[in-house]
Amino acid sequence: MTARKKPRLAVWKFASCDGCQLSLLDCEDELLALAGEVEIAHFLEATSANTEGPYDVSLVEGSVTTAHDARRILEVREQSKVLVTIGACATAGGIQALRNTRELPELLSVVYARPDWIDALATSTPIAAHVKVDLELRGCPVNKHQLLSVLSALLAGRRPDVPRESVCTECKRSGTVCVMVARGTPCLGPVTHAGCQALCPRYDRGCYGCFGPMESPNTPSLAAAWRALGQEEQDLARAFRSFNAGATPFSEEADRHERP
Repeated sequence: MTARKKPRLAVWKFASCDGCQLSLLDCEDELLALAGEVEIAHFLEATSANTEGPYDVSLVEGSVTTAHDARRILEVREQSKVLVTIGACATAGGIQALRNTRELPELLSVVYARPDWIDALATSTPIAAHVKVDLELRGCPVNKHQLLSVLSALLAGRRPDVPRESVCTECKRSGTVCVMVARGTPCLGPVTHAGCQALCPRYDRGCYGCFGPMESPNTPSLAAAWRALGQEEQDLARAFRSFNAGATPFSEEADRHERP
């Protein structure tokens, strides 16, 4: 009998903190089961094995911030049957996309003793700005249970079930009291993509928006609600310029509240 050929999985790092890759490693026992079902062809965070493509599934963490990475992501896409971006950096440019609103030479001169040694693009952009992406998983970091669920579905030939609604729906399902209504705590939950199981509101904290904008976020309405709670324009600008600063709905709302 011919042995079943295992699907080939590759995990790639671009500009990021490695947190989303660590989320996969944190799966521990579940990861061992997954490793038994696939050939891990490339995952430098976990193994020195490096097998050439093609790959059945590629997970990509991180944003594109250099010309070298802009070329490298084209190669990854060419070798991958399915490409899934994981985390805020890969899906929205990440915290490093804060530089997109400033002049890069000015920032380099503040941060680096020898800015002339730094070879970087003027912006930090998501993977989808460069190649076709088959599926996006949000979060900073990505939710490990959601990541495992998606991988299992892909390997089984099923369409992954990724929520499209806001964090508010997760609060409702879990019975979590709305922190904005009950406590007057500013919260980005109404405009933020579900997937975190409403982690912050469950601990009486407002959502920070680390899963990025939901499908159709009404950010002006939420901004008005924040003003009613006493938040100032600078508070609103900072709230929308954080983990997902490069996501268009959030960046456009932040622009409305920044002083010229």
